[in-house]
Amino acid sequence: MSTVTAASAPPARRPAGTGSTLTGTAALLRVMLRRDRLRTGAWVLGIAAASFYFAHAVTVLAETTEDLRSLASLYADPVGRMMVGPGFGMDEPTYQRFYASGYALFIYVLTALFSIFTVIRHTRAEEQTGRAELVRANVVGRHATLTAALLLTLAANAVAAALVTLGGVSAGYDPAGSALVAASGFGVGVFFAGAAAVSAQLSESSRGASAMGGALLGLAYLIRMGGDGPEIGGTALSWFSPLGWSQQTAPFVHDRWWPLGLLIGCGLLLLWLGYWLSTKRDLESSLVHGRLGRAEAHPGLGTPQGLALRTLKGGLRGWGIALLLTGLMFGSYAQTLMDAADDLPPEMAQIFAGEDLMLGYLAYMGVFMAVFIAAAGVSGLGQLRGEENTGRAEYALSAPMGRSRWLGAHVGVLLAGLLLILVLVGLGMGAGAAASLNEDGGQYFAQLLITGILQAPAVLAVIGIVVALFGWLPRAALPVGWLVVGFSAVLTTFGSLLELPEFVTELNVFGHLAEYPVEDVQWAPMLWLSGIGVLGLVLGLIGWSRREVHTV
Repeated sequence: MSTVTAASAPPARRPAGTGSTLTGTAALLRVMLRRDRLRTGAWVLGIAAASFYFAHAVTVLAETTEDLRSLASLYADPVGRMMVGPGFGMDEPTYQRFYASGYALFIYVLTALFSIFTVIRHTRAEEQTGRAELVRANVVGRHATLTAALLLTLAANAVAAALVTLGGVSAGYDPAGSALVAASGFGVGVFFAGAAAVSAQLSESSRGASAMGGALLGLAYLIRMGGDGPEIGGTALSWFSPLGWSQQTAPFVHDRWWPLGLLIGCGLLLLWLGYWLSTKRDLESSLVHGRLGRAEAHPGLGTPQGLALRTLKGGLRGWGIALLLTGLMFGSYAQTLMDAADDLPPEMAQIFAGEDLMLGYLAYMGVFMAVFIAAAGVSGLGQLRGEENTGRAEYALSAPMGRSRWLGAHVGVLLAGLLLILVLVGLGMGAGAAASLNEDGGQYFAQLLITGILQAPAVLAVIGIVVALFGWLPRAALPVGWLVVGFSAVLTTFGSLLELPEFVTELNVFGHLAEYPVEDVQWAPMLWLSGIGVLGLVLGLIGWSRREVHTV
């Protein structure tokens, strides 16, 4: 009788495919496509629609060459270059040059945001919710999830780039230049997809990873502003920003393709770094750990308001800083607008209400910034939805705290934060206008502050609508909220040029308030918009107290 020793026993055979770090990529990609078919489709179509609109809107804003030259003077000015780019071709503008110099930057920013959010959603967010651990318990390679997320992101960016090209060509623009605009957007997408892949390894939460990616995008924008402002074509500082690289391609002017090598090359380097960093940590851990908390919790965390402030303060602080800087920038643009007032085409002046162009511009700035503050509110309510989905809301409700107190505290803190942002943005716009105007700048300071505060009822109405849906139809709350904000932004900016039916313009929440200081304050719209907001809050509290708490 003989025994088989362990040494002589044949080695156990591993299941086929487990030796590859990419095993399961195709299956995960199919799952991501199924889960994100609506979200990704909306982003791609949104980017394509924006590019199509921008390409065709130029001919509406400026019907003649003289009108186009007058309009181009705004973007050839230092402040204009800080807003939209280095101003290539604005000395001899054409429609296609104006499209590339004045609007392409917004396409690039949208592409960057989509890339950041999509990669984080399918990597760090999946780990945070625990789904990644369940997936990895199967025959799935270490790099399969990240690879599938990147393939989805880059494929969507490629489709968007193709549609952007078609948008330019449909407006009669040179196909090569249109393709270069689209390729620059794709390069920006590759770079920020790589940045998101790295931030997903560094942060322990999806919110933190998205904040890292967003901060990099904001820094790139600020560096580009500093480099593009001093002179047409930008300075050496512009070359330290990935957004600057995309605009240095100068479509329809120089048609330089080689800066895309910087974008895509650095993007691939970041992708490699993301893969390498993922091998240096365990699943659900991060390379940058959060700071240690206090030995004892702050007494404020024992209250619903303190807990809400802890949850929302990061997002409100980020939005507040970004909008304050934007308000300063818009305010500082006042003198440039006044200098070009006599040469503006009537279609451009039509955007600003009233006969006094300066007051019309101030009123427009107040409404435009209020739309973004409403976006900050929808983003904050998205955090509440995240608290519910991750189960943290359920843990909080297990304490002696009622549902109405939990939601009421969060909504109260959010509204207080938005009101503070309204005030700060008004102060920022007033300070920028007062500093830029050669004379009588001080008289506009108080008007801009009041202009911002008077938009509070419209912001409250948007928050009320989203809270009501959060209480009764939680899956629809955020999509509807972002739809309301996006629709309001388009109608606020271009509504007077589109000649839409009256019933469509009436749907713009921000179109009912008096455009102070051009018009006198009208209390009736303020009251009924506030009523809509309060009613929405009440309905949301009732629905939240009756429905199940969902987790995913």
